[in-house]
Amino acid sequence: MDLFGNDSKFNLLPCDGTLDYYGRIFSLAEEERFFQDLLHTDHWQQDEVIMFGKRIITARKVAWYGDAGFAYSYSGTTKQPLPWTAELLELKQIVQRSTGANFNSCLLNLYHHGGEGMGWHSDDEKTLGENPCIASLSFGAERKFSLKHKSTLQTISLVLESGSLLVMKGATQAHWLHSIPKTKKITSPRINLTFRTIQTI
Repeated sequence: MDLFGNDSKFNLLPCDGTLDYYGRIFSLAEEERFFQDLLHTDHWQQDEVIMFGKRIITARKVAWYGDAGFAYSYSGTTKQPLPWTAELLELKQIVQRSTGANFNSCLLNLYHHGGEGMGWHSDDEKTLGENPCIASLSFGAERKFSLKHKSTLQTISLVLESGSLLVMKGATQAHWLHSIPKTKKITSPRINLTFRTIQTI
């Protein structure tokens, strides 16, 4: 099933979770300003993950920001948060107003082109707590976002527009995998911000 967003929030999932797509929430001028500010940050680093016991360096770059003391561990690596920038605090406030949720951390992903993607996974680390709320902002190139149910294998896909907001919450991470498929059709960069709440455990 392929769904394309508009300016109204709606839940994409037929069961076992909530995936609210708000569509574009910024003007074209705001999108470009945030995209350029984020693209030229000094803190982008290639990601390191452990896959099948081997340390892999990804072409995709990441940056981890957040409140002091809230480290994030995933795929065999741990990231200490950088202090919030003025731009990220502005975006966090916008997302919090839109969703009614509060966040203390943000993982940024930079995909240089369509040849860089993200395989099937769930954001179900213990530090995110049970039924986490994760808000995702996209800037730059439009990319396909896919989900697959862990039991039924039902798939759902949508195109994430530049300046759009997507929120995963409820039991989504427990029952669904998600991915950014690779494609040769996209030659320009995309920046994705996922705001999260790290729990103290």
